[in-house]
Amino acid sequence: MPYADNEGVRIHYETEGEGPPLVLHHWAVATMENWRDFGYVAALKHDYRLVLLDARGHGGSDKPRAPEAYALEKRVGDIVAVLDDLGIATAHYFGYSMGGWIGFGVARYAPERFRSLIIGGAEPYARDAGGQREFVRVAVEAGPEAFVTMWEEEFGTLPPALRERMLAYDYETLLVAAQDHESLEAVLPTMTMPCLLYAGERDEPEPVEECAKLIANAEFFTLPGLDHGGAITRSDEVLPHVRRFLAKVDQQAGAV
Repeated sequence: MPYADNEGVRIHYETEGEGPPLVLHHWAVATMENWRDFGYVAALKHDYRLVLLDARGHGGSDKPRAPEAYALEKRVGDIVAVLDDLGIATAHYFGYSMGGWIGFGVARYAPERFRSLIIGGAEPYARDAGGQREFVRVAVEAGPEAFVTMWEEEFGTLPPALRERMLAYDYETLLVAAQDHESLEAVLPTMTMPCLLYAGERDEPEPVEECAKLIANAEFFTLPGLDHGGAITRSDEVLPHVRRFLAKVDQQAGAV
């Protein structure tokens, strides 16, 4: 498996497809494989060189146990390390939920490396992650089987391969990784790259829409009837917006 090194932390990544590079950054309690599970890789790999990575603490990447290892700047550094390892100067970025929050970090710490940002199910305001920690703590205290059962009761039956992966996650590390979010609101006026922000209609989209208004070159859309989970698993609803946005950005770049 290919790895990039960021100050001694190994980040597992893979690439698929040909075309302009597009980083896909997953959400919490997930891995790069989730992008395959929900059809994004199959749909996009014919037009883009997809760069998939496992966030630190997840999947095949290293799993440090120190809370300070999950500072936002280090998470952004992981993405930059992957791009450097691949010799990619600039790329598009698509992140959802945790990956979307890291997208705002990208705009703060490495804006020169990204041609555009697609941010779903996330906003840049300070957030207490206590609810997420309590959720993950079920797996730590009651075991992964209890956690996955709880997940399926709340969100529906998981595909077999995804269920097996979730049973094997390192939940003690995921608990450490569930850090509170610092406010990134100050970065919004500095964001000049094209941005596409979205959220499910049943996922409190108002803060996402409000922050989009503070970004100079941003578009926003909602997905009717979808909650936080549905707004990523329903790739058939998401991908038409993503394709249109990326095509427009590439077309404008080619016209310059």
